[in-house]
Amino acid sequence: MIKIAVCGAAGRMGQRIIVAAVEAGCTISGALERPGHPQVGQDAGLIAGVGTLGVSISDDLNAVVEGCDVLIDFTTPKISLKNLEVCGLKKKSIVIGSTGFTPEERALAAELAKDIPAVLAPNMSVGVNVCFKMLKDLAKTLGDDFDVEIVELHHNKKKDSPSGTAVRMGEVVAEALGRDYNQVANYHREGICGERTKEEIGMQTVRGGDIVGEHTVYFIGMGERIEISHRAMSRDMFSRGSIRAAKWIVGKQPGLYDMQDVLGLK
Repeated sequence: MIKIAVCGAAGRMGQRIIVAAVEAGCTISGALERPGHPQVGQDAGLIAGVGTLGVSISDDLNAVVEGCDVLIDFTTPKISLKNLEVCGLKKKSIVIGSTGFTPEERALAAELAKDIPAVLAPNMSVGVNVCFKMLKDLAKTLGDDFDVEIVELHHNKKKDSPSGTAVRMGEVVAEALGRDYNQVANYHREGICGERTKEEIGMQTVRGGDIVGEHTVYFIGMGERIEISHRAMSRDMFSRGSIRAAKWIVGKQPGLYDMQDVLGLK
């Protein structure tokens, strides 16, 4: 039975991962929180609402990683890279769902994953990753005759903007069209900004309330428009996807993978 450790175990996402792991029949071998967190020492199962697991929330990263087969991490890029480094030293697998990675941080993650199998994905949802595949195919077929705009909505506590999912959608479309996303992404329009260029991909962000996550990609042509939308109703789709990734990654060859690999969409 796969042994899973959860980073950020007392947080909203961490609790849902624990629930999903228990429902999937996995063993929670460890639960990690930052030093000084008020719930360090408490039973991770009780915090997550699944009953006593006999696993206390710890602030000792090395000990938590030592006892697991795979660490699941939905935190921040800085923390995730540190966890990836420790997993590499201890030859443990890791699944990272953190968002907001810079290109430089992604490159560092790939370097750190040379000795262990790691999944790094801005969105663990099965549905979102199917959307990535659809967007690639659509963009290739439609070509340069359609303008592309991406709009994403999230809750008012989200720290990064645009979302990692929106960025990945933009990257997928840009790659399919033979463009450099970093050169064509347009995050801001105000005042007399001139006509829209043919190559640009508009990126618009909305923040408010408790929106879990919504993404829409518009392919806008002359006299017609195609919209590909995904709406998250709860965080459970992310937690279930992370468990699917954790089951898949154990025993794989070292390297950096994503959910497209996990789902066999490449």
